[in-house]
Amino acid sequence: MADVHLVVGVAVLVLNLVAGVWGGIAWLTERPSVSFWYLLRAAQISVILQVLLGVLLLIAGHEAEDPLHYMYGAAPLLVNLIAEGMRAGSAQKELPEGVDFATLGTNEQRTIALRIVRREMGVMTLAALLIVAFAFRAAQVSGHLF
Repeated sequence: MADVHLVVGVAVLVLNLVAGVWGGIAWLTERPSVSFWYLLRAAQISVILQVLLGVLLLIAGHEAEDPLHYMYGAAPLLVNLIAEGMRAGSAQKELPEGVDFATLGTNEQRTIALRIVRREMGVMTLAALLIVAFAFRAAQVSGHLF
């Protein structure tokens, strides 16, 4: 099971790095990307799987040499939860207070919707890149990297 944990750890690093770069490019070019969201969800699933495998290893009696591994290993899950909460609040930040979205004209709705999607992509892109940093550190303190 430790080998599976290692392989999924590599998947966490790769998927979040690709999602972060993809999202960053889409954000900078101001072009919403449907593919980004699929890639991001795959990266998030890899994080959940990695944490579950880590918990199973711990229950089975396999302990990390460095206790920091637990913090760095669990942090990506926390980052995902916080980022999803921030993403959910993106619409309120872009929609003018007291304005009913349904009463706006089509062009205004489109403009606001694009700003919301861009803000959401920015939040989730930063989260993916932060997860790469935590996963990298988890691998370092576990002795499987450098």
